[in-house]
Amino acid sequence: METIYGFSARTIEGGAASLDAFRNKVLLIVNTASRCGFTGQYAALERLHRKYAAGGFCVLGFPCNQFIGQEPGDDTKIAAFCRLRYEVSFPLFAKIEVNGKAAHPLYAFLKRAQPGILGSRAVKWNFTKFLVDRQGLPVARFAPTVPLPSVETAIKKLL
Repeated sequence: METIYGFSARTIEGGAASLDAFRNKVLLIVNTASRCGFTGQYAALERLHRKYAAGGFCVLGFPCNQFIGQEPGDDTKIAAFCRLRYEVSFPLFAKIEVNGKAAHPLYAFLKRAQPGILGSRAVKWNFTKFLVDRQGLPVARFAPTVPLPSVETAIKKLL
């Protein structure tokens, strides 16, 4: 069975990172944007990351500019924005595409494993969240509008 551990991505600093580095952790994988109505979720994601990190939880942020250009900056600007404005300490990756032919292979896998409403595979908007268990298997998908306390409840069940 395929897991996220077989994928790699470029970090926001430009280095290569294997997702195998997150083996045995509960992960919340999120496509992010700095000019979106949901951008304030960075603060809540950071709180979750800090609250549960000692228990084996990690948020992974993947900036994406596919939704009406709401992430126009380069990786350096995105990293600075996240760290200065929201004190983000969770891992951020280089800007990717989450839909279409150029979608990052990780997102192609996540969308297959956890389709959206009525079986839709496309990510509909920024701050869609995929919850991954300690075995590297996607177990839930959350729309950006799902209240973060509901996401936190699901995270706690896996910890």
